[in-house]
Amino acid sequence: MSVEPGLPTRPFESYSNRFHIALDGNGINGLEGMAGVCLFIYDPKDNAYAYKIRYYDGIAAGHAVSVNPSGTVGFLGNAGQHLLFYDAHTLDEIGRVSTLRYETPDTSLQGSTHVVWTGDREFITAIGKSFYRFSVDDLEHGERLVEHGVKLPHAMKRTASGRYIVYGSMDNPADGAKGEARHVGILDMETGKVRVVPLPATCWHVAAHPKEDLFYAVSFRVMPQDYVDWHEWAMAYLKEYAFEIDAVSGKVRRHWAAGRDVPAHINSDVCLSDSELIFCNGASQTIMCIDRKSFASYRFIDEKPDIQAQLDRPREVATQVYDILVRGNMFTNSRHILGALRVSRFTFLDSVYGCQLSKNQQLLFTANRGLNHITIYDYPEATLRLRVPMPPIQEHFPWMSEMADPRLGFHHAYLLG
Repeated sequence: MSVEPGLPTRPFESYSNRFHIALDGNGINGLEGMAGVCLFIYDPKDNAYAYKIRYYDGIAAGHAVSVNPSGTVGFLGNAGQHLLFYDAHTLDEIGRVSTLRYETPDTSLQGSTHVVWTGDREFITAIGKSFYRFSVDDLEHGERLVEHGVKLPHAMKRTASGRYIVYGSMDNPADGAKGEARHVGILDMETGKVRVVPLPATCWHVAAHPKEDLFYAVSFRVMPQDYVDWHEWAMAYLKEYAFEIDAVSGKVRRHWAAGRDVPAHINSDVCLSDSELIFCNGASQTIMCIDRKSFASYRFIDEKPDIQAQLDRPREVATQVYDILVRGNMFTNSRHILGALRVSRFTFLDSVYGCQLSKNQQLLFTANRGLNHITIYDYPEATLRLRVPMPPIQEHFPWMSEMADPRLGFHHAYLLG
């Protein structure tokens, strides 16, 4: 465990907050990158913190993390067709299995990126066209449950009663020009039936209401390169949505719509406070907070880097620009590049992908991919409490050039405490 100089060294258990963040390396395309975990532990009493970082060989495209109910086992979801579990204290690997033994997906972008824990050792995840039930202690004997019914299943949550599993969907490149999802799914755990809810926009990510069988889905709007390529998609300069959906009836109760100039593009983590729906936006450099009572008014925390911050990071900016140009033909897809500039508010770095609220709703933890730092805000004031620059990725991959982009590649996060 790396400890910042000048801060006290203390037992792991004495840090009341444990922030797990998935890592996918220093490129713009996390669905093709590396796979690792950052564990950042923090005690608000004296701002003491420590962190540990681990990348795993033979695993690609780290995407999301989740921890079992007892806080002992972590899951690193990825788009590389593996299930991987680690010790939630040490980050040591404790188990992995190839999901190809169960089903082969239509596209390499599909993996078991998220899970729902149904017990301390049992979980459900999506593989190929189906949901499977597993035990951490027996990964080689998963049980197929039912087809999920959506294009490409992504984030999954269990509703307050435990009866429903709700999930978002990515657009599917295997379906060509018809790959746009524009729906979410609901699995009834009692009947085994699946309901697909049509929507006007694709939603990758969801959050569940803490007391009712409601859930929230936030739009993730992208466009296919050359009108057909959903694998190397481009950010869409279009309006964004947030939907409040009744899991019992499958009906949208309310929705929020934001004009395309509102900085709410390319969301990642979604969470709830008693008063707000909170989600971070990797393209627009914000943490958006929508008032749950009106489901209309909103505010946002701005992490947009100024010009000097970008000038101070030439390697990061160079990687960002290069990777954007690699994704598509700049002559036939120039509209995507121009739209991306508007979406990112004319910056050349991506931003916050990890965003989690503490259980007591007093601290908001964020992980900024573009600036490679972890920030803690006092909530609901949104005032800065702590910001910690993180080390370069070269410390973990010595073969990388010192001139290479140093970012670790923060993605989805999970918070205990």
